[in-house]
Amino acid sequence: MIDPVRTLARRFWPVMRLRWIFFGTLLFVAALPGFAALGLRVYENALVRRTEAEVSAQAASIAAMAALLWPDAPSGIAPPEAPSARPDSGERYEEAPTGIDLRSSPVLPSRPAAVQAATAPDATAQIVANIIAPAIAETKRTTLAAILLVDCNGVLLGGPEAGRSLAALPEVRAALTGAATTVLRHNDSYSQSSPLEWISRGTSIRLHHARPIMVGGKVVGGVLVSRSPAALFRGMWEDAGKIAAGTLSILGLLIALSAVLARAIVRPVERLSRAARALASGQDASPRRPTLEVREIRSLYDDFATMAASIARRSRYLRDFAASLSHEFKTPLAGLRGGIELLQDHGADMTAQERNRFLANMAGDADRLSRLVSRLMEMAQADMRGGAVEGPAPLAPILARLADGMARDDFTIELSCPADMPLLAIESAALETVLATLIENARQAGAGHLMIAASLAEGLGCITLADDGPGIPAADRDRIFDPFFTTRRSAGGTGLGLPIARALVENRKGSLHLASPGKGATFELRLPMAA
Repeated sequence: MIDPVRTLARRFWPVMRLRWIFFGTLLFVAALPGFAALGLRVYENALVRRTEAEVSAQAASIAAMAALLWPDAPSGIAPPEAPSARPDSGERYEEAPTGIDLRSSPVLPSRPAAVQAATAPDATAQIVANIIAPAIAETKRTTLAAILLVDCNGVLLGGPEAGRSLAALPEVRAALTGAATTVLRHNDSYSQSSPLEWISRGTSIRLHHARPIMVGGKVVGGVLVSRSPAALFRGMWEDAGKIAAGTLSILGLLIALSAVLARAIVRPVERLSRAARALASGQDASPRRPTLEVREIRSLYDDFATMAASIARRSRYLRDFAASLSHEFKTPLAGLRGGIELLQDHGADMTAQERNRFLANMAGDADRLSRLVSRLMEMAQADMRGGAVEGPAPLAPILARLADGMARDDFTIELSCPADMPLLAIESAALETVLATLIENARQAGAGHLMIAASLAEGLGCITLADDGPGIPAADRDRIFDPFFTTRRSAGGTGLGLPIARALVENRKGSLHLASPGKGATFELRLPMAA
């Protein structure tokens, strides 16, 4: 079950850069407080607007009740029918819009005390106020709102300040002109019950809503309803489940994001660390690739795989090289040791001719060891070559010089090199060593003619060396570039010429290989052109 999920994730996971993943994660975490604060402000504003809608509805109900009970009201005034009584009337009912916004609405000072009125309360208005006083009292107990009635001059019709005037208040003045108005005012009598209440801007304010009482198209009085908005903390407590769900969602998102980062970055790095330790101890190191990849981690895995393969190849090469080297040194060393022992044990009994023969054999073994050491030094230098090319090689002069110096009566060299052949990205001495090795091998193999042709192919300089010799046996074709492999050991061959030539070429990003079987032997040398 896990493998199909990993395959699906690997197919649809976008391979991004590590810097963008880190940036997106940090940006998300940095934005969380802002989102929380914005959500808190929006939620608090919604609570205030809900309170405004409630006090507006209370004021509208009381104003309508007063208008119905007004003695001078026209007989046509009647309470509206319930919507259910007229299902087919098509009449629509909409919630009154709210206009308070904590971010932009000004907060006025606390409501001042009523002042001395210039006139007595309107008698009709006082009668209506007395009639609906029980309903107002019950509403106040239920909604915890302060409800005041004023006549057409703004004189209070009830309460502790009855007979005094609120006509100077902007909201009352607007209501007496026929406009329902809501304002925010400071609540000086409020005292904090929790130190955390400073977070909320609505804890120390109070909404004041004034609405006119209309009878016969005229303003006969007004209703002033005030109430503190629903407390933010109480609202949060009421919606504790939703808030907890939101908090858990954010926490779950952070955990999921951490898990993604762990699978995409942390775990792959840990696997690479374990694989590096295993590789250092000589064990096999092939870490499993991550399911969720990022570009840098994928590139790191590719580079590690290349490095591990190169180390394994180099280890095999060194192991085989050491075995071949010990074998190559063992034979001449054994000959030298045997000759020394014979001379030590029987030197006095030998004739001069026998001693000279043994000494000649020992000299030959010493010469072979000397040649091996010299060629090994050349091979080491070829392996260590690298970096910038010091003086790119002109091909035509080098070919002309080699053809002139290495041709014999029984061995001819034919050249075909374009006049506009560009410089090659290899030192002249290195290129001359490679070509001289190939030419000498052809001559020693018994070839009578060697054709050297140069051309340009796929942005590379291509040099083909084809001779008319007996060719290379099929059994030896895969081994001719192995160190110490030679068919001319008896003639002093070390088997290091072709390995040195290939090392010189490959260290300059080129290639040297034996072409397809045919008449004679054909080698193809490819080298990049100088920049």
